[in-house]
Amino acid sequence: MASALTDKLSRLVKEMRGQARINESNVADMLREVRMALLEADVALPVVRDFIARVKEKALGQEVIGSLQPGQVLVSIVNRELAVTMGEGVSDINLAAQPPAVILMAGLQGAGKTTTTAKLAKHLIEKRKKKVLTVSGDVYRPAAIEQLKTVTAQAGAEWFPSTPDQKPLDIAHAALDYARKHYFDVLLVDTAGRLAIDEALMLEIRQLHTALSPVETLFVVDAMQGQDAINTARAFKEALPLTGIILTKTDGDSRGGAALSVRAVTGVPIKFAGTSEKIDGLEVFDAERHAGRILGMGDILALVEQVTAGVDMAAAQKLAAKVKSGAGFDLNDFLAQIQQM
Repeated sequence: MASALTDKLSRLVKEMRGQARINESNVADMLREVRMALLEADVALPVVRDFIARVKEKALGQEVIGSLQPGQVLVSIVNRELAVTMGEGVSDINLAAQPPAVILMAGLQGAGKTTTTAKLAKHLIEKRKKKVLTVSGDVYRPAAIEQLKTVTAQAGAEWFPSTPDQKPLDIAHAALDYARKHYFDVLLVDTAGRLAIDEALMLEIRQLHTALSPVETLFVVDAMQGQDAINTARAFKEALPLTGIILTKTDGDSRGGAALSVRAVTGVPIKFAGTSEKIDGLEVFDAERHAGRILGMGDILALVEQVTAGVDMAAAQKLAAKVKSGAGFDLNDFLAQIQQM
């Protein structure tokens, strides 16, 4: 979606040079391109219609200010409406509950729930300084419990043992009891997925929700799922009081339409996006930054954050002073610079 929309909008900005005003004709041209880009990106048709109607209403008759061109004004309107469609701003995880705060992970099999559970555990440990316990209620998929054990160890959290012959409800009760007795801040419950929506899955996850009263019920959805994401989202929304969405595989060769469709259907914010297969590949979802990325404006803030995380500021200042003085800069300093890069 990102590249298709970027290419189409860039072409339009060039075509609309010299026009002093946004009018019915140039808005229609632009919206046709935006509509095609969104449909090609597998955004659901009702979502596309609503989006196009909002952009048209805001764009028509808008004056072109100062040195801006009509194309640039239209791109800014599209950017703003994309951010609104994806949820405006940041919506971080809510942990305002008597510890342990229970977080229930829901979604279809293959969406990346188990790995995302460990990524979220790492995020909560590093960014929120929480003591985290994970447990798997997936007694159906071979090695699902072992997978969670492995990725939880990589995340630096604690794993609660369960076995395939146990009932998911019994596992959840035992894990919650253990978390209370050992003063955990957060309990992450990985639930069973299915290859498609079925009533048995929905009944089981509803029972788990009732038993655990989670502070967050997060719907994990594959960004590459395409048009079917809207059906899955609707089914989970009807079965559970969802509080947030985690988009996985956003770094893959996906057209990204799921982000717009799922948010519009469920009405709940996208809280996180999986950005790589690594255990630290999870970032808090910022709708405005994501919209900027889609429109090819670049994500400067994300770049700044990466640099800040990877650079030892004290060492950098020390090195800068050494270079400024003109004495003592050697190959070890040069090596340190290369390693930071």
